Amino acid sequence: MRRQIRLLTLFISGALHAAVTLPALISDHMVLQQGAPIRIWGWAEGGERVKVTFLGQTEQASASAEGAWEVWLSPVRAGGPYELTISASNTITVRNVLVGEVWVASGQSNMAWALRASQNAPQEIAQANHPAIRFFQVKTKVADAPQQDVEGSWKICTPENAPAFSAVAYFFARELHQTRGVGLGVIQATVGGTPAQAWTARTALEANPLLKYYLDRWESVVAQYPQARERFEKQQAEFQQRAAEAKAQGKPVPPAPRPPRGAPGDTHTPSGLFNGMIAPLTPYAIRGVIWYQGEANAGPVDNELYRYLFGDMILDWRRAWGIGPFPFLWVQLAAFQNPNSWALLRDSQTRTLELANTGQALAIDVGESHDIHPKDKLTVGRRLALTARAIAYGEKIVYSGPLFRQLTKSPGALRVWFDHVGSGLTTRGGGPLLGFRIAGEDGVFYKAEAHIEGDTVVVSSPLVADPVAVQYAWENDPVATLTNREGLPATPFRTSLCK
Repeated sequence: MRRQIRLLTLFISGALHAAVTLPALISDHMVLQQGAPIRIWGWAEGGERVKVTFLGQTEQASASAEGAWEVWLSPVRAGGPYELTISASNTITVRNVLVGEVWVASGQSNMAWALRASQNAPQEIAQANHPAIRFFQVKTKVADAPQQDVEGSWKICTPENAPAFSAVAYFFARELHQTRGVGLGVIQATVGGTPAQAWTARTALEANPLLKYYLDRWESVVAQYPQARERFEKQQAEFQQRAAEAKAQGKPVPPAPRPPRGAPGDTHTPSGLFNGMIAPLTPYAIRGVIWYQGEANAGPVDNELYRYLFGDMILDWRRAWGIGPFPFLWVQLAAFQNPNSWALLRDSQTRTLELANTGQALAIDVGESHDIHPKDKLTVGRRLALTARAIAYGEKIVYSGPLFRQLTKSPGALRVWFDHVGSGLTTRGGGPLLGFRIAGEDGVFYKAEAHIEGDTVVVSSPLVADPVAVQYAWENDPVATLTNREGLPATPFRTSLCK
């Protein structure tokens, strides 16, 4: 009987791979990365010979005993549309293939935020007719181990498809498409409300003693889940009764209780989203990554741990792709009134610029005080594209606002020096210079008077006779106006107390 079952299992396994199959990414309307070796991979029956033909190149490989195969094609220049043919016992033709630039767009809700819900959506959607821009939106999946494939399909940018695209990624892609003049592919892997540890491989979390905190904390959450679930069910029953009574009386319905964390498939599971949504992408050649996340990590402990978590995540993604230190660009958190310290989280983001080939686009001036999802995604997407043009493509352009370099002392004042001053320092709209605070040796910060002198800012206060430290835009929702003449805002910062 056992032998019959084993034979049946082998038969089913063989039947699954009898015909050559491809991952979801290798499909009609795909965009391949120009100038990079092209990996085409998939599955077939063990030992089956697979032939791949593209732009005059033909390569062959035999499927392993487990049914996996891959071939490598030489780099090609931008162009298309082309056809890609994969043949074995069956033949698959992938149509309308472009060769151009491929970027991964990932993060939480501000990256997921759809074009249809953004500023000037009707006008932007009506003009979103760009046949050479394609999006692949990865379906949300949490997994305990790295997966081989994702769910999704390539969509051409049309007014019918574009409303569901990430607004930030769409504006980024449109800007690069217009400036680079080639096809643009975006692989969108986003899930709202998720922390960075969910997007980080378990091996990376385990390798850093500081980050093991996230694994230990999650084990505690999972252990407490049965009791938390029981409490939630009681609260839910009470809520439904109160909601029914409120409706009957014409009163507002009270807020519903939130389900507890720790259930199987929870999107906060450390490494769960990396396993389900990022690991399967890593065989695919890309130019780089754009990232908008951090809100879910803004809180006690997490604020400062983020500088280690985020940096290790970037390094681990680069290791997983195996194509070197590709550009990794992110959006610093926008201004927003929040009980947690977003200033610390922003500082952790800025410190990550110590890694090579990284860039940060600011949103401090486009935030909305009472909305965690600011609607101006055009400015954010354009700034990311500007950063990409400098870091990924080597254009000699001003791509960042003023970034703190150093502090020097003047009589009764401090002078702040900046990198990325562009063609000079100025203020937003030509108004007053706001956002600076100053402190003496007691560490108490006071609102400061500040003025621009050349490429520096001189900061002082009549309340601080011997200043030793400066802060700029060091609040959750700051009023801060320093920019360069290219209109890019200065990065929030604080200095250490200096003697």
